[in-house]
Amino acid sequence: MQKYLLKNIQIVNEGQISVGDVLLSAGRIEKIAPKIDNIQGAREINGENKYLLPGAIDDQVHFREPGLTHKGSIYTEAKAGVAGGVTSFMEMPNTNPPALTQALLEEKYTIAANTSLANYSFFMGTSNDNMEEALKTNDKKKDICGIKIFMGSSTGNMLVDNHLSLDRLFRESEVLIATHCEVEKMIHDNYSRLKKVKEILEPSDHPIIRNAEVCFESSLTAIQFAKKYNSRLHILHISTARELQLFSNMLPLEKKRITAEVCVHHLHFTADDYKTLGYQIKCNPAIKARENRDALWEALLDNRLDIIATDHAPHAWEEKTGPYEKAHSGLPLVQHSLPLMLYYYKQGKISLEKIVEKMSHAVATCFQVSNRGYIREGYYADLVIVDMEKPNTVSKENILYKCGWSPLEGFTFPATITHTFVNGHLAFENGRFDESEKGMRMQFSR
Repeated sequence: MQKYLLKNIQIVNEGQISVGDVLLSAGRIEKIAPKIDNIQGAREINGENKYLLPGAIDDQVHFREPGLTHKGSIYTEAKAGVAGGVTSFMEMPNTNPPALTQALLEEKYTIAANTSLANYSFFMGTSNDNMEEALKTNDKKKDICGIKIFMGSSTGNMLVDNHLSLDRLFRESEVLIATHCEVEKMIHDNYSRLKKVKEILEPSDHPIIRNAEVCFESSLTAIQFAKKYNSRLHILHISTARELQLFSNMLPLEKKRITAEVCVHHLHFTADDYKTLGYQIKCNPAIKARENRDALWEALLDNRLDIIATDHAPHAWEEKTGPYEKAHSGLPLVQHSLPLMLYYYKQGKISLEKIVEKMSHAVATCFQVSNRGYIREGYYADLVIVDMEKPNTVSKENILYKCGWSPLEGFTFPATITHTFVNGHLAFENGRFDESEKGMRMQFSR
């Protein structure tokens, strides 16, 4: 494997920025020092005026394979992620068929091993009646990122609303449990009430139907189960100010048993954006009123929220058109999550160190990812080089999602990702890909 010597680059890692050299060899970070002399056989990359970040680890994506590949595939969406600085992903089980057996889960790993440019892991799926199969994940805790529970509706038979099933899962699981928290009955009741007074629904009705109470009651239930059994719970895509009272910043992350994630679209969009973007930003949980976004930012910066992710969920363009009942929920984001956070860095909203903490370090800590998420000697060389003075605009020509669209089309980012290394392999360089090496199955130190 090619050696690389990154020279005179600004290294953003573990709460500080320092200028130095970094040697990559045999897929790992071999040496970090203020100055490293020329290494025979190493390709030098001039990092002057550029920044080196650990690759982002996205703990929530929907790459649509198998069965829904008209929307996206592991190959296309992982490639888009790499272009955006995401070097590792954890993918959700609501595919077709859903990953409700260990055999179906392993089939996804096989697809990724053959096609994914990024590193990968996949969540085991749950339903009301697959507890025996789901709990077999206990025997694979070093190989699988966790178990996913949809406590709101999802594709196929994946809604878990039976409290006996939930109780058993929280009681017996030895791996992280990740939850989508919305109360299905409340959603249906809200929809029915609204339809009685409004025959044709609009995009802006989505946060009324999937309101704050829908999220809060479900998150509270999940937390009550987790506290009952001291389970390791991670609540995905927090979207409301009200839920934030459920989370604490009193413990360091490595000691928390209950953690929470916020997604980039809930940090960026508000309900006001339905006027211009319509169903493009319809997602579950819904993008809500501005005060929720403001509260999410505050909680992210004070560490009540632990991770920034995407919930990347591509749909074909025709699937995102109305009417309300037919417009699919979800939006594609994995190519643009890190650039969007760099925009907020330039706006003075968040520091580079905090971006790296929330998109790399904290994910590695939360999930106990082995040898990734930090710029450390001996760790895998999952690295991103950023040019902070090179703007780029999202356009149809540079969108890499298979669905071919983005709600950020026309938006200009102030910075550009110029290089992405995955396990020391230069997978992306100045708009060009080298697909000769694939990503690796992530391992977990549990």
